[in-house]
This record gives sequence, structure tokens and C-alpha cells, in this order.
Amino acid sequence: MDMRAVVLDGPVAPEELRVRRVAVPEPRSGWVRIKVEAFGLNRSEYHLRAGLATNARFPVIPGIEAAGTVDAAPGGEFAPGQQVVAMMGGMGREFDGGYAEYTVVPASSVIPVKTDLDWATLGALPEMLQTAHGSLYTGLAIEPGQSLLVRGGTSSVGVAAAVLAKERGLTVFSTTRNPQRLDVLRELGVDYPIVDDGNVAQKVREILPDGVNAALELVGTNVLPDTLKAVAIHGTACFTGMLSDAWTIPDFYPMDYLPNGVRLTAYGGESSDLPAEAFQRYVDLVAAGKLPIRIDRVFTMEQIGEAHRIMQDGKAVGKLVVRVLDPAT
Repeated sequence: MDMRAVVLDGPVAPEELRVRRVAVPEPRSGWVRIKVEAFGLNRSEYHLRAGLATNARFPVIPGIEAAGTVDAAPGGEFAPGQQVVAMMGGMGREFDGGYAEYTVVPASSVIPVKTDLDWATLGALPEMLQTAHGSLYTGLAIEPGQSLLVRGGTSSVGVAAAVLAKERGLTVFSTTRNPQRLDVLRELGVDYPIVDDGNVAQKVREILPDGVNAALELVGTNVLPDTLKAVAIHGTACFTGMLSDAWTIPDFYPMDYLPNGVRLTAYGGESSDLPAEAFQRYVDLVAAGKLPIRIDRVFTMEQIGEAHRIMQDGKAVGKLVVRVLDPAT
């Protein structure tokens, strides 16, 4: 039996991505085969496709997340037909990932879920919520009543982080380089939307003179010094994203780089950082309309090149999702 999948033989331009017919993978004990219904796009997949990833192996089916139903689980960890999501754990890098009709992943990367959400919406959630949740709770240890700056606020993780922080009871500052997107941030519940002109710290401190308790850096090391200047003494900045593709700090000298008393941490965790009960709670809140997750656009698998172009060019506000549908149906 074969299936449709996007296969990378090496770095390519977005427009060169193609759907192929390949064999359906067979699961071994401890692994689960998932019939994929939808998958979200992630920046790391752009890095892989563009040749920027340092741990890439080719050929490979990309995709670090997927949503669907269990097709086979030889180890008995999940029941056939069970609704699940999968993420991380080497998906799309060490072994084939979610850009396919079927994917085989370790059982440890699978999270069961029960929901009436449509597949496109569920497909948008796993990695977005995992990264936002991990950044906020592992990277920043947020608490109700604190203030948070999200640098890169209209990215999918930025949107999720702002929404989860508001749900936790924080005051949220969030940035966008496009003034026309300020209203989008307000609609998501952001208290202080800010246009990022390179001087975010100054704008934050005009509102909150002592600075924020926590800052989530999603843009990159090129703006990290400014983000750090927005953080209060004994506050924490968490480096999670590299939307600018800048991820190293040349000639790092801590005494000069870090403001007095400001902590710098990072987050790059796994699916285990998002417990199943926490994911189910978030999904239920989304279904109830109490967690406003934003999907920018839903594509078919045959539109994967167009989707990657939009992701690469930073044209999306929120999550880009691919719905895996058989074109014959």
C-alpha cells in the first residue's frame, strides 16, 4: 500500500516542494502509526527545507507534528481509531514526520485527545501549545499577576503564548512590526500591543517603568539585547524562537550583554513538557471559545509550496495548517 507524502531529498525553494507516492510505513513495537488528518507548519521545517538545519538527514518526510487517528499500535499503547496528536521526539528529522497521509512515531510522542473540534483546528494546536506552554511554565515560570512581553507576537507561538498568559492572569505586552496587525493583538486579549521599531524596551518602560517580570523572545538574537532591557530586575527572559534566523551571539560577554539582575534562559523542549491533561484542558477551552487560537489559513497538501512561501516570508498571523485530504474524494 502506498500513500501521498512530501519528501525532501535536500534543500529546495518553497515552490519546488512536491507530493509523491511512497510506501506506507510499518510500525514496530513501541511505535504508533497515525492516519494523519492535519498538520501545522513550523519554523523548524522551513529551516530544514532551506538547508539551515544542522541535524538534517535526507531524504526525509518533514513535519514535527500531526493530528489524526491511531491506525496501528503493535505495543498496545493506543487503540485503533483513537484520536491523537503527535509532536517532536525526532519527527521530521531523525525519522519521517507528519507531511504525509500516515506517519509512524514513538508512542512517547503521542498524546491522546477527545474533542469535536474540526481537524484543521486540532492540527494547529500541538506544537504551538507545547512550545508556548513550555516557554511560559518551564522557561519563565509565570505566575498570576505578573507582566509578560512577547517579542514576535503575531507568530503562531506568539499568539498562543499571549492567549495562555492571559488565561493564567498575566498582563501581556506583545509586539508586531506591522502597525496594521495591532488590532489583531487586541482581539486576542493583549493588553498592550506594541509596534516593534527596534526600541521595544523604551516603549514598555513608558507604560511600566520598572519593566516586565518576564519576556518571551521569539524573534532572535538580533533583538535580544533590546528585549532584555525591557525586563525588570530579578525578571527573566526566555529565548525560544528565531523568526529572524539569528540564533547565535558573537563574542558573548555576559557582563556587558545582560542587564544587572536580569536572568536569561531558553526553551526547546519535547512533548513530555505538555502533559496530556494540560493539552486536553487547552483543547476544551478552544472548543468552548475561551481560548482564541488564530489560524491564518488552511491548505491542501498539494499547496505545500505556497504554504511554505508564506511561512518563509512572514506573511501569516497565527498558524498555517495543512488538511490532509484525498484529492479523489
